Amino acid sequence: MTEFNKKNALKIINSVAPIRICDIGGWTDTWFSEFGKIFNIGVYPYAEVQVEIYSMKENNQIIIQAENFGDRYIVDHENMQYKHPLIEASIKKMNLPKNLTYQINIFSEAPIGASTGTSSAVSVALIGALNHFNRSNLNLKDIAYTAHYIETKMLNQQSGIQDQICSAFGGINFIDMYKYPYARIHKIKLPNPIWWELERRLILIYLGKSHNSSKMHEKVIKELENESPNNRKLNDLRKLALKAVNAIRKGDFNEFGEIMVKNTLAQEQLHHELISKEARKVIEIAKEYGALGYKINGAGGDGGSLTILCNPLSHIKRNMIRSIEDENKIFKNIPIYLSRRGLRVWESLN
Repeated sequence: MTEFNKKNALKIINSVAPIRICDIGGWTDTWFSEFGKIFNIGVYPYAEVQVEIYSMKENNQIIIQAENFGDRYIVDHENMQYKHPLIEASIKKMNLPKNLTYQINIFSEAPIGASTGTSSAVSVALIGALNHFNRSNLNLKDIAYTAHYIETKMLNQQSGIQDQICSAFGGINFIDMYKYPYARIHKIKLPNPIWWELERRLILIYLGKSHNSSKMHEKVIKELENESPNNRKLNDLRKLALKAVNAIRKGDFNEFGEIMVKNTLAQEQLHHELISKEARKVIEIAKEYGALGYKINGAGGDGGSLTILCNPLSHIKRNMIRSIEDENKIFKNIPIYLSRRGLRVWESLN
């Protein structure tokens, strides 16, 4: 496979997009909910995309380097074969000029399948980079909707709208989905002391196994297929999202932690498999160390991750992390930082 001299690149475009944690009201951002209210938090580590563009006299190619999978391969402009479907479908949707060669490198510090919207962050970052190159003039909401369209329409997967929106906009969000998939997005601005304290208290625990959210969606849909969008289970989740906004604006971490717990219990009401035995074990340890709250991230189910809200003492937080990681070697703390911004795109300088 061709190796390129970066000095010969016409352009090198970079983009990053945050992942999502602590989605209060998740599941109400779906087609079967029809309308919903979701609170979520964008955090680093982010998904990272770098696109190198070259002018070649012949044999123009698209080369994808998916670092997390150890894959480097060529896809055809015309007859694109899907090895990593979200990547190839995003490229296809953005309709790149065919008279150039592209090398696209994709990487994330967050594990794929961690229930933190990593795949959506990759898609948003990739669409953002290609939008910059194509001068397509898509705004952040357009990019989020495009990423969601690719996942649900082009690839026929089950997905809510919140992950793509969080990756595009970053920060702390209240998403008011008035009619699927369309939403009003409200960024929650906090005084620095509340922001810093929230960042210090939140931890992300990866449960060691990749999670398939589309399959979990299908199980929940089966449970709810004869229910109205106004059913009690979904309404309970919508109400908790609103309460989360009010609690975090006040900096009331006790109340916010209670809302996280209530949301996890409300998720369990949708399907009993949404809280795995691994998640329950981590929750037990968190309780022993006085954690104020815990939230199964994303769709829940086997694998994935949890967000935990710790008590005020940092040394207890560190002891809790050690105990969780000692309990099972597959459990892993993923250091996180709150993301004030969402998608960022820029060109490398010479």
